[in-house]
Amino acid sequence: MERITVLLADDHMIVREGLRALLKVEGDIEVVGEAETGRQAVQLTRRLRPDVVIMDIAMPLLNGLEATRRILKAVPATRVLVLSAYSDDEYIRQVVMLGAAGYLIKQTSADLLSRAIREVRKGNTFFSPSIANCLHGLSLESPGGCGVLKKKRTALSSREVEVLQLIAEGKANKQVATELGISIKTVEKHRQHLMRKLDLHDTAGLTRYAIAAGIIESRVQVTIL
Repeated sequence: MERITVLLADDHMIVREGLRALLKVEGDIEVVGEAETGRQAVQLTRRLRPDVVIMDIAMPLLNGLEATRRILKAVPATRVLVLSAYSDDEYIRQVVMLGAAGYLIKQTSADLLSRAIREVRKGNTFFSPSIANCLHGLSLESPGGCGVLKKKRTALSSREVEVLQLIAEGKANKQVATELGISIKTVEKHRQHLMRKLDLHDTAGLTRYAIAAGIIESRVQVTIL
């Protein structure tokens, strides 16, 4: 029997352990790696080239949406299945636009998760029933529906998204520079450019934008005034 190789990407160890235990009983599914940050998920996918990546959205250093974009660009054969506690309109919209193979909410049963993995491995898409109902009959350009379809936001580069996430997570310029391996001066330039590009004037504004755009989830940063 040909096995389906899976990489688990979630910042909570207990969630990864639970998923690994659930999938261990499936004879045709093998967990080959675990990532606790979005950046690590990209690196491990490039190295391990799993059939499926199970990706959370709220990931430190690099959020699951940006990690998904990078994975699909670097390893097109790998299928990404988003597994999140949230089903916000913006996240669903971005997951669909990025080309992820599916979106499951964390209330999903083990049987449905296994089924989703098998389906996306075949090249199909798979969504939790509530999300599938929301998306049924809609196109990304059409209005209405479940509120999933919103106007396009200002396009940011991959590096800008990375810097914005770290700022929104409350990291100072020095910490951002260390995380990304760039100079503090470069970080300051990125920050200034983001503010001009988004017409925002302070860190709180950048953080609110990051939440609204789905770059971070609201629970990541709770001290916004």
